[in-house]
Amino acid sequence: MNTPAQPTGEYLVISRGKWDSQASPEKIQGAIDHFYAWLDRLVAEGKMKPGQRLASTGATVSKKLTLIDGPFGETKEVIGGYWFILAGSLEDAARIAGENPTLECGLFFEIRPIEQEPATAGRITSETPEPC
Repeated sequence: MNTPAQPTGEYLVISRGKWDSQASPEKIQGAIDHFYAWLDRLVAEGKMKPGQRLASTGATVSKKLTLIDGPFGETKEVIGGYWFILAGSLEDAARIAGENPTLECGLFFEIRPIEQEPATAGRITSETPEPC
């Protein structure tokens, strides 16, 4: 008997986009309701961790320790929330995210592996500047 492989990685899923302007409020609400049922099922199965919706207000902090209202650019409009997928690979995480009922109503998802190691200056990471 084959036992399913246990998830070995954690992946951040960032919900992006806006609801399809052609979709009725009933269709969108149906997708939202199906999303929460889908999420609850996957959390119970140990394949996901819940996240949160994000407010449309925020702030940014820079090196100068200046607090500025934000977020900036289109992030205020397009990042609606986040959650976590527990999977064996990025491809598995993408497959799970691809089952999200809200995809039918205009949203899309960015999936990023969670780094397990602390940041160091000697290792190339997402914060490392591109060579000139």
